[in-house]
Amino acid sequence: MKDFRREEPHGTSYTPVPAPVMIPREVVSELDRYIVGQKEAKRAVAIALRNRWRRQLVPEDLREEIAPKNIIMIGPTGVGKTEISRRLAKLAQAPFIKVEASKFTEVGYVGRDVESIIRDLAELAVSMVKEEEKQKVEIRAREIAEERILDLLLPSPQAGRIEADSTDSSRTQGTREKLKRLLREGKLDDRFVEIEMTQSMTPMIEVLTPQGMEGMEFNIKEMFSNLLPKRTKKKTVKIPEAVEILTQEEAGKLIDMEKVISEAIRRVEQSGIVFIDEIDKIAGRESMHGPDVSRGGVQRDLLPIVEGSTVNTKYGMVRTDHILFIASGAFHSAKPSDLIPEFQGRFPIRVELSSLGKEDFVRILTEPKNALIKQYTALLATEGVQLSFTEDAIVEIAKIASEVNEKTENIGARRLHTIMERLLDEVSYSAPEMRGKDVTIDAQYVRDRLSPILKDEDLSRYIL
Repeated sequence: MKDFRREEPHGTSYTPVPAPVMIPREVVSELDRYIVGQKEAKRAVAIALRNRWRRQLVPEDLREEIAPKNIIMIGPTGVGKTEISRRLAKLAQAPFIKVEASKFTEVGYVGRDVESIIRDLAELAVSMVKEEEKQKVEIRAREIAEERILDLLLPSPQAGRIEADSTDSSRTQGTREKLKRLLREGKLDDRFVEIEMTQSMTPMIEVLTPQGMEGMEFNIKEMFSNLLPKRTKKKTVKIPEAVEILTQEEAGKLIDMEKVISEAIRRVEQSGIVFIDEIDKIAGRESMHGPDVSRGGVQRDLLPIVEGSTVNTKYGMVRTDHILFIASGAFHSAKPSDLIPEFQGRFPIRVELSSLGKEDFVRILTEPKNALIKQYTALLATEGVQLSFTEDAIVEIAKIASEVNEKTENIGARRLHTIMERLLDEVSYSAPEMRGKDVTIDAQYVRDRLSPILKDEDLSRYIL
């Protein structure tokens, strides 16, 4: 992400700030391409994303005081909470991680501790910045890689000669230039070369660390890998592959890792986003018997991270004061008010996502860029089968999905996946033998395939 520089209003110091991100209306518009409805949730995450950028532009003394307005998304399963987070990850020009609250345990129990969220986020940020830096030095790295390939194709004259023949030297240089031209034009792509690759020896050791000290495992392994000598390995590959391998190797040498780590930590601290799913699984009344992990205990462990604390990672200390947290949950058997008061207070924005009905299912099947009907049509087109759906067929599918959700568990749009698989089971199975045929799915076909299952209520519970 490119940085602009601006002058502080009361001084001459310059502060790096991120390039402008999408405006809220653009974020909502982009989310609309993949998710039907849920305008309130889309608006909330769009505003929060923009506020990440706005905070960077205020004077520095006030910037530290502006805390992120964390969000809780409340709604039944299958209405788009996770999908909004996935799409937001692509739109956010910032380190982003999605985790499930239910896989964390309180201190004293075996399981992942909550600080691993920030360690994983730092790891992602380092990978992101490293990739950006590689792109910056790619041209230089490719030039060095090409020179190494030319050295293999045309070894330089022996260094032991005292008097180099100027004629031979100019002839060699001319040949080298011709080879370089042929290499760049792709006329040497079918030739093989033997390249020498450097491999670091990573010891296969198991390091047992106490909870909260998982970062030590990486540090110990890294220390041992630095002590062991580098190993070289020879590999015979075609020239295009050799160029790519050597380019990656040379790019790694040109990157300043200290700069990468410093920038990655800055991004995590200033614009990091953490999406915590299944937050309702750690809410509710405590179990008063048995050695179960306390739900309130997980909340109390999460609280310092959300409030703002310093986490030790393998790349250094990371402050969580300005990381944006977005939580989501179905809250079937619990309510947001069942969370401990301190935890509730750290999520001031509450957004409720509505359940999906027949009209929503019709839109989900047809409107999004990745609509299910478009997916199945594209899949069967690979077999030479032209699949098409009539309008009444789409309405019938949506009606059946809505009815099944009402009779059984309401799993939202995920019900459409099950119904579409059952509906197209025969076509998908026979597609290799139907090359060149057109298959039209109409309402009668939908009823013929699904009515027998719908009539048998016990069967529909298992199959649909």
